[in-house]
Amino acid sequence: MARFGFLIDQDTCIGCHACTVACKAEHDVPLGVNRTWVKYIEKGSFPDSQRKFSVMRCNHCDNAPCVTICPTNALFVRDDGIVDFDTSVCIGCKSCMNACPYDALYIDPEEHTAQKCNFCAHRIDVGLEPSCVIVCPTQSIVAGDLDDPDTRISKMVARHDIQVRAPEQGTRPKVFYKGADEASLDPTRTRIADDGMIWADTTPHHPTVTTIPVHLRPHVDDRGKARGGQVVARTVYTTEHPMPWKSMVTAYLVTKAIGAGALMVAALLVLLGHAGRQGAVGVLPPVLAGILTFVTGALLVADLKQPRRFFYLLTRPNWRSWLTRGAVILAIYAAISAAWFVAGLLHEAGAIRVLAAPGFVLGAATAGYTAYLFGQCEGRDLWQTPMLLPVLLAQAVVAGASAFLIADVFLTVPELDAIRWTLLGAIGAVAVFTFAELTARGTAHVEMAVAEMTRGRYAARFWLGGVLLGLVVPGALVVVALAAGSGGVALSAAAAAFAIVGLAAYEDAFVRAGQSVPLS
Repeated sequence: MARFGFLIDQDTCIGCHACTVACKAEHDVPLGVNRTWVKYIEKGSFPDSQRKFSVMRCNHCDNAPCVTICPTNALFVRDDGIVDFDTSVCIGCKSCMNACPYDALYIDPEEHTAQKCNFCAHRIDVGLEPSCVIVCPTQSIVAGDLDDPDTRISKMVARHDIQVRAPEQGTRPKVFYKGADEASLDPTRTRIADDGMIWADTTPHHPTVTTIPVHLRPHVDDRGKARGGQVVARTVYTTEHPMPWKSMVTAYLVTKAIGAGALMVAALLVLLGHAGRQGAVGVLPPVLAGILTFVTGALLVADLKQPRRFFYLLTRPNWRSWLTRGAVILAIYAAISAAWFVAGLLHEAGAIRVLAAPGFVLGAATAGYTAYLFGQCEGRDLWQTPMLLPVLLAQAVVAGASAFLIADVFLTVPELDAIRWTLLGAIGAVAVFTFAELTARGTAHVEMAVAEMTRGRYAARFWLGGVLLGLVVPGALVVVALAAGSGGVALSAAAAAFAIVGLAAYEDAFVRAGQSVPLS
């Protein structure tokens, strides 16, 4: 069985863009997006300056993270190793864009589905070479079977010193580069040209272009670990890669935290002997859980580029994807919430006691599965932190306790001090986990994302929103409310409101900073 791959000979590439044009013509690729493109970088200062070219595209990885995360199997690996896609089942979730460490995928503006280089699979099937190979005037693009020792690509890979992009990601890419400049393949070693980029509307001030200041960029060793080197070039031409996940994902994280935390905190009240309190324990928690879970699902569907296909998550599931698993978890949690609600209406305290344990577990699963989903986004190193799961669980407790303290303004919530202490403890846990998350050493991408979140363009929403409003202010208000006893209802509600606002600010900074690091 064949195993197809590309070799790009950058020693002979002249940067003519024939491959880009041929690809666009072959696949009717719309303006503004590219399946393959040529990146230009410049090194040195006039008159001792150089321009380097590098051809960028899907790497057809043997261990393709985009295939793993795709919830509907729209992306798949063929028997010949080509990573192909089926637009008819793509729901436009954009998860593949964050899973890919190479910026290879884009959303087609006409079909509203994810697309990329597919090795001209239709040509391969009839014995033809990819269109980019055919048109390259210097034969700089070589395609063929890597497992056949007699092919030109196998011989070149065996005889020459070749490189791949981001080998530390473990994707086993099958696009090899001969003679490529290190800075061409590693975007952490370059900066966007101060005066914009040639032949492009993209400028350093464009909202979709990452311009992390040089002084915020760490130095890296050959394994991608931050240590101490320097930015050595500037990017003067590339293609745009808009941020896939924005405010909808931030909102989804907040609503999911509140909905999940509602039954988690209610389970605490059941444990303390209040299963018979119909309003505060039997009805309020499942109503909050049900409504917020529905809103969470609605936000997820609204963020799809093909929202009418959302049911493909369950009819064409890829069970390796945490998007699919998460959808199932949300559905089961909604069912548990409905059962709890019915038991509350019927004054069935015994049934609520039985539902408390599964309600807590499903609430934790609802809050925490996003850690595994983000973990499948191999292109976003900040999201690979082992602290993400405990942070999400602690945030759910913060959100759930906050919901109860706000509800106490309108109805009497039992064990008010216990809920206040729960909120205070959860705030402390979030603070500890967040500090551990941000101070741990990691890859260059982690260091750059943390710098962008704490000292860059998202610093205000992180420090003023996530830390001050989300941790310091509510923590102080809860302490005062505990001292005030039953008279601190308004203080508790204010603390809860600040905590939820701060949670939203933190999540927005975290989600955007994770996507701020250039991958190509």
